[in-house]
Amino acid sequence: MEHFSITDFIKRAFEEDSGDGDHTSLACIPFEATGKANLIVKEEGILAGMELAEQIFFYADQNIQFIPYIKDGSIIKPGDIAFLVIGKTQAILKAERIALNCLQRMSGIATQTRNIVNKLEGLNTRVLDTRKTTPGMRYFEKLSVKAGGGENHRFGLYDMIMIKDNHIDYAGGIKQAIDLTHNYLKRTGKNLKIEIETRNLNELQQVLNQGGIDRIMLDNFSPLDLKKAIAMINKEYETEASGGITEETIRDYALSGVDYISIGALTHHIKSLDLSLKAIK
Repeated sequence: MEHFSITDFIKRAFEEDSGDGDHTSLACIPFEATGKANLIVKEEGILAGMELAEQIFFYADQNIQFIPYIKDGSIIKPGDIAFLVIGKTQAILKAERIALNCLQRMSGIATQTRNIVNKLEGLNTRVLDTRKTTPGMRYFEKLSVKAGGGENHRFGLYDMIMIKDNHIDYAGGIKQAIDLTHNYLKRTGKNLKIEIETRNLNELQQVLNQGGIDRIMLDNFSPLDLKKAIAMINKEYETEASGGITEETIRDYALSGVDYISIGALTHHIKSLDLSLKAIK
């Protein structure tokens, strides 16, 4: 995501939260006052967002000391201290909620991802995220998936061709959609991988007859039909299963031998992890 600016994201977050000033801290805390605070873990999970938190505190005051104790991707448990911040008290308080919001959501995603990845222990199937992310937070949410042991699908509409069911229907069919895609790539000189969605074994056969793609998505297949589909593809193309797959059913799907399983719930249906910033008196 070369067009994404972390600094701009943080700047907008501070503008949203602080407006014309943190008037509570300005009223209660002398400008010259300094303090310390620990990030306390209150719930077991996987940590994510440490580098972003550091940049958030530095944005509030470049002289703040940020001392990390735990790395992203680590298992954390109640009572653990993830980091220590030292500096102007007003700056610590100004950055506190923004840093916590990011850390809690990112750690929640990493935890959810790790729980699902663990279901596939001993298998070769890899877990992918999707574009079902929070607007403005996609970069960080996908980082969180990586911290939890998952892998990133495309970042957006620009870095991969993904021919979905609506594209196929609007284009007039599978053959037409693939042909139009190759014409477009040739015309524009772009070098992008092509994935195409199939909704049943009949559509899969049409794709296999046509060829010219890199990965086949098998959407809303039952575990039994997925196994048949993987046999039909016979390792000729990368394979991805999606649609209605849950933490409880993912291993049944993975046993088919599919290369990837994509799960939107990694980023759009998660519980933030309980973390707290506490002043050291």
